[in-house]
Amino acid sequence: MELLPEGKKNSVQVLYEDQQKINEFSKLIMRKDSVTQELELLKQEKSYLDDVSLEIELIDEDEQIQYKIGETFVFMKQGEVVAQLEKDGELLDAKIDQLEESESGIDSRIGELKAGLYAKFGDNINLER
Repeated sequence: MELLPEGKKNSVQVLYEDQQKINEFSKLIMRKDSVTQELELLKQEKSYLDDVSLEIELIDEDEQIQYKIGETFVFMKQGEVVAQLEKDGELLDAKIDQLEESESGIDSRIGELKAGLYAKFGDNINLER
């Protein structure tokens, strides 16, 4: 069974190296999807953290605030919460930067593979989503 349009014949032979590149491309696409999804969640969490930080700054400095650490809520003073929120924000920014770098590395490798595979197979391969 051929998946090519009627009247077209596949004249390109798929070598082992080509199959390895196709497999790597597929794995990179799945990894990129995972990184993109995690990146979106971290950006949303950072947005929530920024909103909470603005609200907490309006509270009286001596007032006790419940702050969630892991699965536990701890009572902390407003100043301590603001400092902790800043630390958490910096950690999130570092994670976001790391994921963005990873995503750009994956994108560049995908581009290299795509260019090489299209150069060899032309219309006989579809690497688009």
